[in-house]
Amino acid sequence: MATDSLYMRRALELAELGRGNVSPNPMVGCVIEHQDRIIGEGYHQEYGKAHAEVNAVEAVKNQELLAESTVYVTLEPCAHFGKTPPCANLLVEKKVKKVVIAAFDTNPLVGGKGIQILRDAGIEVEIGLLEAEARIQNKRFFTQIEKKRPYVILKWAQTLDGYVAREDYSSKWITNASSRQLVHKWRAEEDAIMVGKNTAKYDDPALNVRDWVGKNPLRIVIDSNLELPNSLKLFDEAVPTLCFNSQKSEKKGTLEYVKMSSDFQIEDILAELQQRKTQSVIVEGGSYLLNRFLKSELWDEARVFTSRNKFVQGIQAPFVPVPVSETIEILDDTLRIYHHV
Repeated sequence: MATDSLYMRRALELAELGRGNVSPNPMVGCVIEHQDRIIGEGYHQEYGKAHAEVNAVEAVKNQELLAESTVYVTLEPCAHFGKTPPCANLLVEKKVKKVVIAAFDTNPLVGGKGIQILRDAGIEVEIGLLEAEARIQNKRFFTQIEKKRPYVILKWAQTLDGYVAREDYSSKWITNASSRQLVHKWRAEEDAIMVGKNTAKYDDPALNVRDWVGKNPLRIVIDSNLELPNSLKLFDEAVPTLCFNSQKSEKKGTLEYVKMSSDFQIEDILAELQQRKTQSVIVEGGSYLLNRFLKSELWDEARVFTSRNKFVQGIQAPFVPVPVSETIEILDDTLRIYHHV
């Protein structure tokens, strides 16, 4: 029904409010309807805190109405004890009439168990309403579960003539202030941000969130032989940071050196991040590292800014071997978004 879709779209809107705050959990929204009226709604606000269903149920002033209500939730209610009790059990306890679920949870800890709990209790369950939208919203969560690695976003800025930096590796500033602010918004939404040795050396980036409000991502730098100077911002211990290398394992405050094999590959880095429950990572350069991800096909999305500036010569920008999915004009910059299927 059209009204069902409206309630689920509202649940998806609510889920979106948790972006950047719930990883490694998925974003989830929940709406409770009684006689064509929303009587409760909620979303998962922060990792470790109450899930969407709990917040929605608690928002219902007259709890007796729950037995005559339909619950719309963007992801299958959990069936296991984690940081919080199972949401499926809560809905059974409240004796809700019906539960409409957008997407099946492919996490083996849930994977149909929540649905089974509801059905075993005699609750009517409908699955698949706006499923595609729900899976896109939680593409980071589903990638980690199904591909056993973080969701990988490649990001770079290039000049109109196709360079990411000058021959001396300098690149500031290719894009305008609005584009740079958008990048800081993205940083606040993802778990981690990664750069290679040359970007760390020549740009000395802080890789934190400055032009937006939100948490700092985990910083990651690749420096196989530990050649980077300790004076770089990445090593200031202001933000949790991992340095992947082949020389040593060591912890120093929020800075951790992660020793890998002498010939470690992109796959090895992603496997380590998966073990650490890192759900997503933005790779911000440089060209060599970005090309390694592209060549290995271990990427999900590329976000490429093109400015009107020209360098005439310099370090060539990577080539994305798939069609553009979306084009956005940001003042005098052009943002092209690519999806790797």
